[in-house]
Amino acid sequence: MQKTKTRKPNLAFTIRDAIQAEIERGELPPGAPLEERALAAKFSVSRTPVREAIQQLAAQNLVRMTPRQGVTVSRMSVPQLRDMLELLGELEALCAKLAARRHSEDLHIALETALQRGRDAARAAATLPSGSIDDYSEANMQFHEAIHAGSRNELLIQHVRPLRRLIRRYNVNIRIMRTPAQMEKSIHDHEQILQAIMAGDESLAFRLMFEHVPVGGNGFSEFLSALPASFFEDSATS
Repeated sequence: MQKTKTRKPNLAFTIRDAIQAEIERGELPPGAPLEERALAAKFSVSRTPVREAIQQLAAQNLVRMTPRQGVTVSRMSVPQLRDMLELLGELEALCAKLAARRHSEDLHIALETALQRGRDAARAAATLPSGSIDDYSEANMQFHEAIHAGSRNELLIQHVRPLRRLIRRYNVNIRIMRTPAQMEKSIHDHEQILQAIMAGDESLAFRLMFEHVPVGGNGFSEFLSALPASFFEDSATS
């Protein structure tokens, strides 16, 4: 009887996924240096799989490899971030519009569950600020992902998710929801969006979701004010 060989996990893929997760969580912020020797020691491997992982991350535009300067987490210019948020706003709004068209009881339950989780996190923020912002951020993500799934459009979802992952390194949710008052505003937005979706009001769901995403006007300005200048590439050189 022929034995089945167990394929060993690819070290480069494993290291790539670990670094990518740290970038997306904001633990490795835009502009942070990545040093091969330090990463090899961290993961207890040789520098070869680390180098391969970095090359894969560079192909995804998550890191930048610059001659004589080394490797750093990729940074966007302010116009690039604005453009990405504008596009994300349109796609998120389209998800809400389609979710309103195709709403179901399952979607209603998923949205109510995420909304209640957000209320609980906001309530905790009033007395136990430590950790509550992260809790609310996760509840916010759950609410949006329920709407993505509710759109029932896989091609649209495939465009939304990579954009959200690209901008997640800037901790968008955390930086625009740093206080209980900001969380309450977000919850109010979610309540209105949920009502529009379940009423089947496509145009209202689209408008409310687009206004909810931090693009243009004061929303984008307030978001930028919470970010250090080191997070951004000079638009003249990007």
